[in-house]
Amino acid sequence: MAQKSMMESVKQEIVSAIKGTGDIVDAVVDTVSGTLTNTIKGSGAVATSLVRVLSETARASIQGVAQVGGDLGAAAKGAIIGALRGTNETSAEAVETIRATAGGVVKGASEVAGNLGTAAKGAVQGAISGAKEIGLDVVQATSAAASGALTATSEIIKGTSKTGASVIQASSDVVRVAVQGIAEVGGDVGSGAKGIIIGVLKGTKQTGSEALETISATAGAVVKGTSEVAGDVGVAAKGAVEGAIAGAKELSMDATKAASAAATGAVKAAGEIGSGVAKQVRNAVTGTIAGVKVVLKEKENKKKINKKIAKRVKRKKMK
Repeated sequence: MAQKSMMESVKQEIVSAIKGTGDIVDAVVDTVSGTLTNTIKGSGAVATSLVRVLSETARASIQGVAQVGGDLGAAAKGAIIGALRGTNETSAEAVETIRATAGGVVKGASEVAGNLGTAAKGAVQGAISGAKEIGLDVVQATSAAASGALTATSEIIKGTSKTGASVIQASSDVVRVAVQGIAEVGGDVGSGAKGIIIGVLKGTKQTGSEALETISATAGAVVKGTSEVAGDVGVAAKGAVEGAIAGAKELSMDATKAASAAATGAVKAAGEIGSGVAKQVRNAVTGTIAGVKVVLKEKENKKKINKKIAKRVKRKKMK
Protein backbone atom coordinates (compact mmCIF):
# COMPACT_ATOMS: atom_id res chain seq x y z
CA MET A 1 0.00 0.00 0.00
CA ALA A 2 2.86 2.36 0.89
CA GLN A 3 4.45 1.56 -2.45
CA LYS A 4 1.20 2.38 -4.24
CA SER A 5 0.95 5.67 -2.33
CA MET A 6 4.50 6.58 -3.31
CA MET A 7 3.77 5.87 -6.98
CA GLU A 8 0.60 7.98 -6.84
CA SER A 9 2.51 10.78 -5.11
CA VAL A 10 5.26 10.74 -7.77
CA LYS A 11 2.72 10.68 -10.57
CA GLN A 12 0.72 13.63 -9.22
CA GLU A 13 3.83 15.66 -8.44
CA ILE A 14 5.05 15.22 -12.01
CA VAL A 15 1.66 16.17 -13.44
CA SER A 16 1.63 19.36 -11.35
CA ALA A 17 5.22 20.25 -12.25
CA ILE A 18 4.63 19.78 -15.99
CA LYS A 19 1.47 21.88 -15.86
CA GLY A 20 3.45 24.57 -14.05
CA THR A 21 6.64 24.71 -16.14
CA GLY A 22 5.93 22.64 -19.25
CA ASP A 23 9.42 21.05 -19.07
CA ILE A 24 9.01 17.28 -18.91
CA VAL A 25 12.67 16.33 -18.40
CA ASP A 26 13.25 18.79 -15.55
CA ALA A 27 9.93 17.90 -13.91
CA VAL A 28 10.77 14.20 -13.90
CA VAL A 29 14.42 14.70 -12.88
CA ASP A 30 13.49 16.85 -9.88
CA THR A 31 10.60 14.62 -8.77
CA VAL A 32 12.48 11.33 -9.10
CA SER A 33 15.64 12.72 -7.53
CA GLY A 34 13.77 14.19 -4.58
CA THR A 35 11.64 11.10 -4.05
CA LEU A 36 14.61 8.75 -4.02
CA THR A 37 16.69 10.99 -1.77
CA ASN A 38 13.88 11.13 0.80
CA THR A 39 13.09 7.43 0.48
CA ILE A 40 16.68 6.36 0.99
CA LYS A 41 17.14 8.71 3.95
CA GLY A 42 13.85 7.64 5.50
CA SER A 43 14.10 3.88 5.08
CA GLY A 44 17.74 3.19 4.31
CA ALA A 45 16.61 1.19 1.29
CA VAL A 46 19.30 -1.14 0.03
CA ALA A 47 19.82 -3.80 -2.63
CA THR A 48 16.55 -5.52 -3.56
CA SER A 49 14.29 -2.94 -1.92
CA LEU A 50 16.10 -0.08 -3.70
CA VAL A 51 15.77 -1.84 -7.06
CA ARG A 52 12.03 -2.09 -6.44
CA VAL A 53 11.79 1.58 -5.48
CA LEU A 54 13.72 2.60 -8.60
CA SER A 55 11.45 0.56 -10.84
CA GLU A 56 8.25 1.80 -9.21
CA THR A 57 9.37 5.43 -9.33
CA ALA A 58 10.25 5.10 -13.01
CA ARG A 59 6.88 3.53 -13.80
CA ALA A 60 5.08 6.31 -11.93
CA SER A 61 7.05 8.91 -13.89
CA ILE A 62 5.91 7.43 -17.20
CA GLN A 63 2.31 7.23 -16.00
CA GLY A 64 2.35 10.87 -14.86
CA VAL A 65 3.74 12.15 -18.16
CA ALA A 66 1.32 9.98 -20.12
CA GLN A 67 -1.55 11.46 -18.12
CA VAL A 68 -0.81 14.93 -19.54
CA GLY A 69 -0.08 13.60 -23.03
CA GLY A 70 3.66 14.28 -22.74
CA ASP A 71 6.68 12.74 -24.49
CA LEU A 72 7.48 9.36 -22.91
CA GLY A 73 11.03 9.52 -24.27
CA ALA A 74 11.66 12.76 -22.34
CA ALA A 75 10.11 11.17 -19.25
CA ALA A 76 12.40 8.14 -19.53
CA LYS A 77 15.45 10.36 -19.95
CA GLY A 78 14.50 12.40 -16.90
CA ALA A 79 13.84 9.28 -14.84
CA ILE A 80 17.36 7.94 -15.43
CA ILE A 81 19.07 11.25 -14.68
CA GLY A 82 16.87 11.77 -11.61
CA ALA A 83 17.61 8.27 -10.33
CA LEU A 84 21.36 8.82 -10.60
CA ARG A 85 21.13 12.13 -8.78
CA GLY A 86 18.74 10.82 -6.15
CA THR A 87 20.71 7.71 -5.25
CA ASN A 88 24.02 9.58 -5.52
CA GLU A 89 25.71 6.34 -6.53
CA THR A 90 28.87 5.84 -8.57
CA SER A 91 30.57 2.92 -10.33
CA ALA A 92 28.87 -0.49 -9.99
CA GLU A 93 25.97 0.86 -7.92
CA ALA A 94 25.21 3.50 -10.56
CA VAL A 95 25.17 0.82 -13.26
CA GLU A 96 22.53 -1.12 -11.31
CA THR A 97 20.55 2.09 -10.78
CA ILE A 98 20.45 2.68 -14.54
CA ARG A 99 19.51 -0.93 -15.25
CA ALA A 100 16.61 -0.98 -12.76
CA THR A 101 15.29 2.41 -13.83
CA ALA A 102 15.48 1.59 -17.54
CA GLY A 103 13.45 -1.55 -16.92
CA GLY A 104 10.93 0.51 -14.97
CA VAL A 105 10.37 3.08 -17.71
CA VAL A 106 9.82 0.37 -20.34
CA LYS A 107 7.31 -1.41 -18.09
CA GLY A 108 5.64 1.94 -17.43
CA ALA A 109 5.36 2.59 -21.15
CA SER A 110 3.74 -0.81 -21.63
CA GLU A 111 1.23 -0.07 -18.86
CA VAL A 112 0.03 3.09 -20.61
CA ALA A 113 0.10 1.47 -24.08
CA GLY A 114 3.09 3.60 -25.03
CA ASN A 115 5.91 2.82 -27.45
CA LEU A 116 8.58 0.65 -25.79
CA GLY A 117 11.23 1.83 -28.24
CA THR A 118 10.59 5.49 -27.36
CA ALA A 119 10.98 4.69 -23.67
CA ALA A 120 14.19 2.72 -24.29
CA LYS A 121 15.57 5.53 -26.44
CA GLY A 122 14.96 8.06 -23.68
CA ALA A 123 16.53 5.72 -21.12
CA VAL A 124 19.70 5.39 -23.20
CA GLN A 125 19.88 9.16 -23.68
CA GLY A 126 19.42 9.66 -19.95
CA ALA A 127 22.12 7.10 -19.20
CA ILE A 128 24.59 8.90 -21.47
CA SER A 129 23.82 12.32 -19.96
CA GLY A 130 23.84 10.99 -16.41
CA ALA A 131 27.09 9.08 -16.95
CA LYS A 132 28.85 12.24 -18.11
CA GLU A 133 27.50 14.05 -15.05
CA ILE A 134 28.92 11.58 -12.53
CA GLY A 135 31.98 10.42 -14.47
CA LEU A 136 30.68 6.93 -15.25
CA ASP A 137 31.96 5.01 -18.30
CA VAL A 138 29.51 5.69 -21.15
CA VAL A 139 29.76 2.14 -22.54
CA GLN A 140 28.84 0.73 -19.13
CA ALA A 141 25.98 3.19 -18.79
CA THR A 142 24.62 2.43 -22.26
CA SER A 143 24.96 -1.30 -21.64
CA ALA A 144 23.04 -1.03 -18.37
CA ALA A 145 20.23 0.98 -19.96
CA ALA A 146 19.97 -1.47 -22.86
CA SER A 147 20.08 -4.45 -20.51
CA GLY A 148 17.31 -3.08 -18.28
CA ALA A 149 15.16 -2.05 -21.24
CA LEU A 150 15.60 -5.37 -23.07
CA THR A 151 14.97 -7.46 -19.94
CA ALA A 152 11.69 -5.62 -19.44
CA THR A 153 10.80 -5.91 -23.14
CA SER A 154 11.46 -9.65 -23.08
CA GLU A 155 9.28 -10.10 -19.97
CA ILE A 156 6.46 -8.06 -21.52
CA ILE A 157 6.49 -9.98 -24.82
CA LYS A 158 6.76 -13.38 -23.12
CA GLY A 159 3.81 -12.39 -20.92
CA THR A 160 1.69 -12.24 -24.07
CA SER A 161 2.56 -15.88 -24.93
CA LYS A 162 4.26 -14.84 -28.17
CA THR A 163 7.13 -16.82 -29.69
CA GLY A 164 10.87 -16.38 -29.28
CA ALA A 165 10.94 -14.80 -32.73
CA SER A 166 8.58 -12.11 -31.47
CA VAL A 167 10.95 -11.36 -28.60
CA ILE A 168 13.87 -10.98 -31.03
CA GLN A 169 11.81 -8.72 -33.31
CA ALA A 170 10.61 -6.56 -30.43
CA SER A 171 14.14 -6.33 -29.04
CA SER A 172 15.50 -5.36 -32.46
CA ASP A 173 12.89 -2.60 -32.77
CA VAL A 174 13.86 -1.25 -29.35
CA VAL A 175 17.57 -1.38 -30.22
CA ARG A 176 17.01 0.40 -33.52
CA VAL A 177 15.36 3.36 -31.84
CA ALA A 178 17.87 3.36 -28.96
CA VAL A 179 20.77 3.73 -31.43
CA GLN A 180 19.02 6.71 -32.97
CA GLY A 181 18.81 8.22 -29.50
CA ILE A 182 22.57 7.93 -29.08
CA ALA A 183 23.20 9.73 -32.36
CA GLU A 184 20.67 12.45 -31.51
CA VAL A 185 22.50 13.44 -28.32
CA GLY A 186 25.86 13.46 -30.10
CA GLY A 187 27.03 10.22 -28.53
CA ASP A 188 29.68 7.92 -30.00
CA VAL A 189 27.70 5.37 -32.03
CA GLY A 190 30.59 2.90 -31.85
CA SER A 191 30.67 2.92 -28.04
CA GLY A 192 26.89 2.99 -27.98
CA ALA A 193 26.62 -0.03 -30.26
CA LYS A 194 29.14 -1.91 -28.14
CA GLY A 195 27.22 -1.12 -24.97
CA ILE A 196 23.90 -2.10 -26.52
CA ILE A 197 25.12 -5.52 -27.66
CA ILE A 198 26.58 -6.25 -24.22
CA GLY A 199 23.36 -5.05 -22.64
CA VAL A 200 21.20 -7.20 -24.91
CA LEU A 201 23.18 -10.32 -24.03
CA LYS A 202 22.88 -9.59 -20.31
CA GLY A 203 19.26 -8.59 -20.60
CA THR A 204 17.96 -11.56 -22.59
CA LYS A 205 20.12 -14.06 -20.68
CA GLN A 206 20.23 -16.31 -23.73
CA THR A 207 22.91 -18.87 -24.53
CA GLY A 208 23.92 -21.07 -27.45
CA SER A 209 22.28 -20.66 -30.85
CA GLU A 210 19.55 -18.39 -29.43
CA ALA A 211 22.17 -15.93 -28.21
CA LEU A 212 23.90 -15.95 -31.60
CA GLU A 213 20.58 -15.25 -33.35
CA THR A 214 19.96 -12.35 -30.98
CA ILE A 215 23.45 -10.96 -31.55
CA SER A 216 22.97 -11.13 -35.31
CA ALA A 217 19.53 -9.47 -35.19
CA THR A 218 20.74 -6.79 -32.78
CA ALA A 219 23.80 -5.95 -34.89
CA GLY A 220 21.49 -5.61 -37.89
CA ALA A 221 19.20 -3.30 -35.92
CA VAL A 222 22.21 -1.20 -34.87
CA VAL A 223 23.24 -0.72 -38.52
CA LYS A 224 19.72 0.16 -39.65
CA GLY A 225 19.15 2.54 -36.77
CA THR A 226 22.45 4.29 -37.44
CA SER A 227 21.72 4.57 -41.15
CA GLU A 228 18.33 6.14 -40.48
CA VAL A 229 19.96 9.08 -38.69
CA ALA A 230 22.81 9.35 -41.24
CA GLY A 231 25.37 8.06 -38.72
CA ASP A 232 28.60 6.22 -39.49
CA VAL A 233 27.40 2.68 -40.14
CA GLY A 234 30.96 1.33 -40.30
CA VAL A 235 31.79 2.61 -36.82
CA ALA A 236 28.47 1.30 -35.48
CA ALA A 237 28.99 -2.14 -37.03
CA LYS A 238 32.50 -2.45 -35.62
CA GLY A 239 31.20 -1.37 -32.21
CA ALA A 240 28.54 -4.08 -32.42
CA VAL A 241 31.20 -6.72 -33.10
CA GLU A 242 33.32 -5.41 -30.20
CA GLY A 243 30.26 -5.63 -27.96
CA ALA A 244 29.56 -9.19 -29.08
CA ILE A 245 33.13 -10.20 -28.24
CA ALA A 246 33.12 -8.47 -24.85
CA GLY A 247 29.69 -9.83 -23.96
CA ALA A 248 30.59 -13.35 -25.05
CA LYS A 249 33.69 -13.34 -22.85
CA GLU A 250 31.66 -12.11 -19.86
CA LEU A 251 29.09 -14.87 -20.35
CA SER A 252 31.62 -17.62 -21.20
CA MET A 253 30.42 -17.90 -24.80
CA ASP A 254 32.56 -18.57 -27.87
CA ALA A 255 33.82 -15.09 -28.76
CA THR A 256 34.67 -16.10 -32.34
CA LYS A 257 31.12 -17.31 -33.01
CA ALA A 258 29.68 -14.20 -31.35
CA ALA A 259 31.85 -11.92 -33.47
CA SER A 260 30.86 -13.79 -36.61
CA ALA A 261 27.16 -13.53 -35.75
CA ALA A 262 27.42 -9.77 -35.16
CA ALA A 263 29.43 -9.14 -38.32
CA THR A 264 27.15 -11.28 -40.47
CA GLY A 265 24.02 -9.63 -39.07
CA ALA A 266 25.49 -6.17 -39.67
CA VAL A 267 26.47 -6.94 -43.27
CA LYS A 268 23.09 -8.52 -44.02
CA ALA A 269 21.25 -5.43 -42.74
CA ALA A 270 23.60 -3.16 -44.64
CA GLY A 271 22.91 -5.10 -47.83
CA GLU A 272 19.20 -4.44 -47.39
CA ILE A 273 19.96 -0.71 -47.25
CA GLY A 274 22.21 -0.56 -50.30
CA SER A 275 25.38 -1.91 -51.93
CA GLY A 276 27.45 1.12 -50.88
CA VAL A 277 26.46 0.71 -47.24
CA ALA A 278 27.12 -3.03 -47.44
CA LYS A 279 30.65 -2.41 -48.70
CA GLN A 280 31.31 0.14 -45.94
CA VAL A 281 30.11 -2.23 -43.23
CA ARG A 282 31.91 -5.26 -44.69
CA ASN A 283 35.21 -3.35 -44.69
CA ALA A 284 34.62 -2.26 -41.09
CA VAL A 285 34.00 -5.76 -39.72
CA THR A 286 36.52 -7.72 -41.79
CA GLY A 287 39.81 -8.78 -40.19
CA THR A 288 40.79 -8.96 -36.54
CA ILE A 289 38.74 -6.99 -33.99
CA ALA A 290 39.57 -6.91 -30.28
CA GLY A 291 41.96 -9.81 -30.78
CA VAL A 292 39.40 -12.02 -32.52
CA LYS A 293 39.50 -12.98 -36.20
CA VAL A 294 36.06 -12.19 -37.64
CA VAL A 295 34.64 -14.64 -40.18
CA LEU A 296 31.59 -13.63 -42.21
CA LYS A 297 29.00 -16.37 -42.87
CA GLU A 298 27.68 -14.82 -46.08
CA LYS A 299 28.73 -17.71 -48.32
CA GLU A 300 27.16 -20.22 -45.96
CA ASN A 301 23.92 -18.23 -45.92
CA LYS A 302 23.89 -18.01 -49.73
CA LYS A 303 24.26 -21.79 -49.96
CA LYS A 304 21.28 -22.26 -47.64
CA ILE A 305 19.20 -19.82 -49.69
CA ASN A 306 20.17 -21.58 -52.93
CA LYS A 307 19.19 -24.93 -51.43
CA LYS A 308 15.80 -23.57 -50.42
CA ILE A 309 15.24 -22.18 -53.92
CA ALA A 310 16.24 -25.51 -55.49
CA LYS A 311 13.77 -27.37 -53.24
CA ARG A 312 10.95 -25.00 -54.21
CA VAL A 313 11.72 -25.46 -57.92
CA LYS A 314 11.76 -29.24 -57.47
CA ARG A 315 8.37 -29.18 -55.71
CA LYS A 316 6.84 -27.11 -58.50
CA LYS A 317 8.14 -29.54 -61.12
CA MET A 318 6.68 -32.48 -59.19
CA LYS A 319 3.29 -30.77 -59.19
